Amino acid sequence: MANTLAAMVAAMAATTSPGSIQVAFLPADNSYSLECVMKWSDDVDQVMAGDLVAAFAYLTPAGGAVAIPVSPLGLRDRETGSIAVTTSLAFHGKLARLLREPRVAMAYHTRDHGFSAGPAFVLAQGDAAVSVTPSPERLAVVNPAIERFLGPSPSGAFWDWMLREYFEQRVVIDIAVRRTTSWPTTEAGGTATVDGEPWPGSPPASQTPPKNGVAPRVDTAKVARRAGKLAHQLLAYRGSDGRPVIVPVEVTGHSEQGLHLRAAEGLLPAGARRAGLTAHSFGPQATSLANLLCTGWLEVSGRTAIYAPHTTGGFTTPANKSVQMLLNGLLSKQRLRRARRDGTLDGLAKLQDQQRDRPRHPGPAR
Repeated sequence: MANTLAAMVAAMAATTSPGSIQVAFLPADNSYSLECVMKWSDDVDQVMAGDLVAAFAYLTPAGGAVAIPVSPLGLRDRETGSIAVTTSLAFHGKLARLLREPRVAMAYHTRDHGFSAGPAFVLAQGDAAVSVTPSPERLAVVNPAIERFLGPSPSGAFWDWMLREYFEQRVVIDIAVRRTTSWPTTEAGGTATVDGEPWPGSPPASQTPPKNGVAPRVDTAKVARRAGKLAHQLLAYRGSDGRPVIVPVEVTGHSEQGLHLRAAEGLLPAGARRAGLTAHSFGPQATSLANLLCTGWLEVSGRTAIYAPHTTGGFTTPANKSVQMLLNGLLSKQRLRRARRDGTLDGLAKLQDQQRDRPRHPGPAR
């Protein structure tokens, strides 16, 4: 690639807005401390306020990153520099990982079916705080947002029982944003503007190959076909400062070595590393979901980027919202019952207690 990642981050540092670091009151110990309280731009806020679906990335124990589609519901607070996302406690797989490793990222990459306008790609990076048992006041802010973005839920005695765990056992993930980076197009092309912490001055170094080798472990032709049918394709990797980075990519083909990727110049760092590939599509009110999630190995040399998928997963949901909500309710009941029985919920509560010992962000997104 003609423009290296090093050149890109240098340009980002030059456009970082001054005055983002402010003295903030930390209620955890009643003292003052330097906190990176983000004051992102009006244009970035407009995107955050209205996108129906974004990509949420977290780090893996092996040193990679995974990005999953989520509905951020417009939850953000510029005064405290925080954004948020919610999930049902039934889908607890990623929560333990976030409680152990809080560095996360959110990519606002599409205006499809949302309330925002404009072509920008916005990447927000920060530290997550998981509230396994949010207060009723907290949920009172979240529930109206759910209806605005996802539409009214079925009601009545049957539905109240069916969706009880799905709605009442919700988890709020607050993210203290440390940096936002916005590009003028959803392909992340053009000059990037940074608010908050500057990007590191150098791209991430190559990682040690996995013990089982770097070659694809799944059918690349099948993965390429599945990804090609989905409107949005993104890649997540661990940046040089340890935070996840999410960038838009396009799967242009495949070979025995893996999937051939194309991205705007400078987005993919040269070298080799673990990375997560996500492809997805969705309809109005986040119905008709189709997701493809991969972990694998990325190698970039010059203009060539090859991604070797090692694992794949994903799901599709029906276009009928009532059927989709029925499946959500049944799955929530089943998973919560199992989590209570095998001690998973007790384990999450202990991890949350340990997380309280960390420095906290001034306030939650609302």
